[in-house]
Amino acid sequence: MTTTWKMLFTPYAKSVRLVRAQVTKALAGWGCCGDAAADVVLICSELATNAVQHGYVPGRLFMVRLTLRGRVCVIEVSDAIRVPPRRLAAGAEDERGRGLRLVAELADGMGHHDREPLGKTVWARVTLRG
Repeated sequence: MTTTWKMLFTPYAKSVRLVRAQVTKALAGWGCCGDAAADVVLICSELATNAVQHGYVPGRLFMVRLTLRGRVCVIEVSDAIRVPPRRLAAGAEDERGRGLRLVAELADGMGHHDREPLGKTVWARVTLRG
């Protein structure tokens, strides 16, 4: 069985908090909780932050989509910029640059693809345990 949830958000920093809240609510509705759900929320937060910071186009929204197939949750965050995400080499004193590295550590897989008619989708796959 496949279940999908998606929502559009305005590309402002305050929307990232709303992403976390809405994703938490969607996961709870599916009966997903605990560490695995927390990982999904954190991944969504990091990818949404990137969409706000690097995918902003005036008048365009970004979308978060969760697809649950069995125990596998696919997270997709789509924005209006085609520039692919890239991991930064963050130093110990840097305040930014660790998000994609964190996503890679938490996820079973991740990647990106172009989105039509514009933009890109960054995805991550997490197996929910428990």
